[in-house]
Amino acid sequence: MSVTLPSLLGESPAFQAALAHVSRVAPLERPVLVIGERGTGKELVAARLHYLSRRWDRPFVKVNCAALPESLLDSELFGHEAGAFTGATRRQVGRIEQADGGTLFLDEIATASPAVQEKLLRAVEYGEIERVGGRTATVDVRVIGATNADLPALAAAGRFRADLLDRLAFDVVTLPPLRARPDDIPPLADHFALGMVRELERPLFPGFTADALARLCAHDWPGNVRELRNAVERSVAAADPDAAVDHIILDPFRSPWRPASPPSATPPSPAPDVDDTSPVAAPIVDGGILDQVRAFEAARLREALERHRFNQRQTAQSLGLGYHQLRGMLKKHGLIPSPQDGRG
Repeated sequence: MSVTLPSLLGESPAFQAALAHVSRVAPLERPVLVIGERGTGKELVAARLHYLSRRWDRPFVKVNCAALPESLLDSELFGHEAGAFTGATRRQVGRIEQADGGTLFLDEIATASPAVQEKLLRAVEYGEIERVGGRTATVDVRVIGATNADLPALAAAGRFRADLLDRLAFDVVTLPPLRARPDDIPPLADHFALGMVRELERPLFPGFTADALARLCAHDWPGNVRELRNAVERSVAAADPDAAVDHIILDPFRSPWRPASPPSATPPSPAPDVDDTSPVAAPIVDGGILDQVRAFEAARLREALERHRFNQRQTAQSLGLGYHQLRGMLKKHGLIPSPQDGRG
């Protein structure tokens, strides 16, 4: 079985140092974190870590932790037993079990909830998972996590489990942004342009003019390689097939008829006063900032619930939350209405 490694182009010293780091850590049977701004190629690096390891011929399973609410992410990762919840008519094998013997890539790992983090810790530390519904299984999985967040800072603020971070951070590969590797922009641009020319079934690529290349190299690229690819492909698609590309379309929204920006949002109204006898009251004078944040969050939740007559779906929508996100926050603050209230 032959495997083609994911294509990662670049000759700059910073990028080559990152690739050397990947090659060095790939054979080790340990967790790895891949850190970098959006569009720097974290998923490609995770795939490279897998295919350069002894697990190369085993499953490489990818999960985007930001794409699912907590309850669904739990079931997606760990699976569930039949009857574990409404609609669970049969047993489902989770992504971690699917990756048994191989590699599990957790993209946007910083967004995982504390409950999911706790179960992940046990999976990484002991190779044990608990399906939703209570059944325990043993797995052999190498975990690679990726994020653009500052995980040590999140751990210090209590927003990411420090013990899970310690376990995942056996080694950390940090990818340089595109602005730190400007010499790689021209070859990357040529690579993406040639791909677009093939897709358009054009006979040849006439290249870029000097002005076009200069504009590509001068841009800051906040979206990094992904943004570069989009800019190059749209510019090639819009260009005369028989002439060198001279006009680079960096901003596809730019137009004299672009709708005006809406007025800036008004600042949120202050939190309502909370009576000392209220179940959401918290000591905020002598407590730390986390106590104050919790008290404010609980007060806002209770006020929104009352405003919408305890209709949780309307409350969630008014707060910009998903239904399951709201349920988790209500449970956290002890605000789940009792069954006899008939509110939901």
